[in-house]
Amino acid sequence: MDWLELFISAGFWAATLRIAAPLIFGTIGELICERAGVLNLGIEGIMTMGAMVGWMWVFQGGSLWGAIMFAAFIGAMFGLLHAVFAVHLGLSQHVSGIGITMLASSLSYFVFRMFLPNSTTPPKITAFQPLEIPYLSKLPFLGEALFSHTAMTYLALAIIPVAIYMLYRTPVGRAVRMAGENPVALEAQGIDVLHIRTGAVMVGSALMAVGGAYLTISAFDAFFFGMINGRGWICVALVIFASWKPGRALFGALLFAGLDAFQVRAQQLAGGIIPYQFFLMLPYILSIAAMVVMSKRMIYPKALLVPFRRGDRI
Repeated sequence: MDWLELFISAGFWAATLRIAAPLIFGTIGELICERAGVLNLGIEGIMTMGAMVGWMWVFQGGSLWGAIMFAAFIGAMFGLLHAVFAVHLGLSQHVSGIGITMLASSLSYFVFRMFLPNSTTPPKITAFQPLEIPYLSKLPFLGEALFSHTAMTYLALAIIPVAIYMLYRTPVGRAVRMAGENPVALEAQGIDVLHIRTGAVMVGSALMAVGGAYLTISAFDAFFFGMINGRGWICVALVIFASWKPGRALFGALLFAGLDAFQVRAQQLAGGIIPYQFFLMLPYILSIAAMVVMSKRMIYPKALLVPFRRGDRI
């Protein structure tokens, strides 16, 4: 396979979609939080916890869909904890978020070791299997690239139109956006800004945890330490790249996933001539460059990172 054949390979585009799926969950979750005016740097830890509890639920005999719901619940609880500090107490969103990441990551590893103290290799579960869609899965190229994925991959894609509709076509979505743009005006309409922000952080954190669970019950079939591998921080960067718009977030997730899928295959094509570390860092360098270019035209929520207290004027 040469360099051109790499990009016209169905396997390359299928891998891109699989890699993008957890990023979509995490990016949309972070986007909802920030649209409400709250930066959630707890995403890395919440995704780690979601990956662990989703896997543990199935390992203990639960269903795969039950694992998604359980991971979402645990993620929402960590979101609530972040909201207590960052929203209700008005403490630093940066400090609270980093604290959540450290707590959730450490707790997930502790719980894993508590249940499996003598495990030397990650135990495996029966994860989601690719769906065979009648007729579509058999199509040349498109069948493998688009119609041979797990249910969670399609769920990730479905999150995008749902998020767009919710944010731009519903009263709740308008309240969430107003909480991040002009919370004083929202309060003047008799809507509790603190409740809106808390709800947004909980929903966003639930999606982050589902993104983590994707890795253990859809992409892989086991949980191991360090499996999130910075995906949470990439999601934070993708929100900026997307200018806080769900449609652009999908494009950003696919772009980074495509670069990641490319670097894996490029290592093989290079044949050791170029050090493999160059290809490992390539997706991150190009993503940073794209984010810098996009950030020059970005319009961020005006009340992002600004604590709100009843009666205050921004």
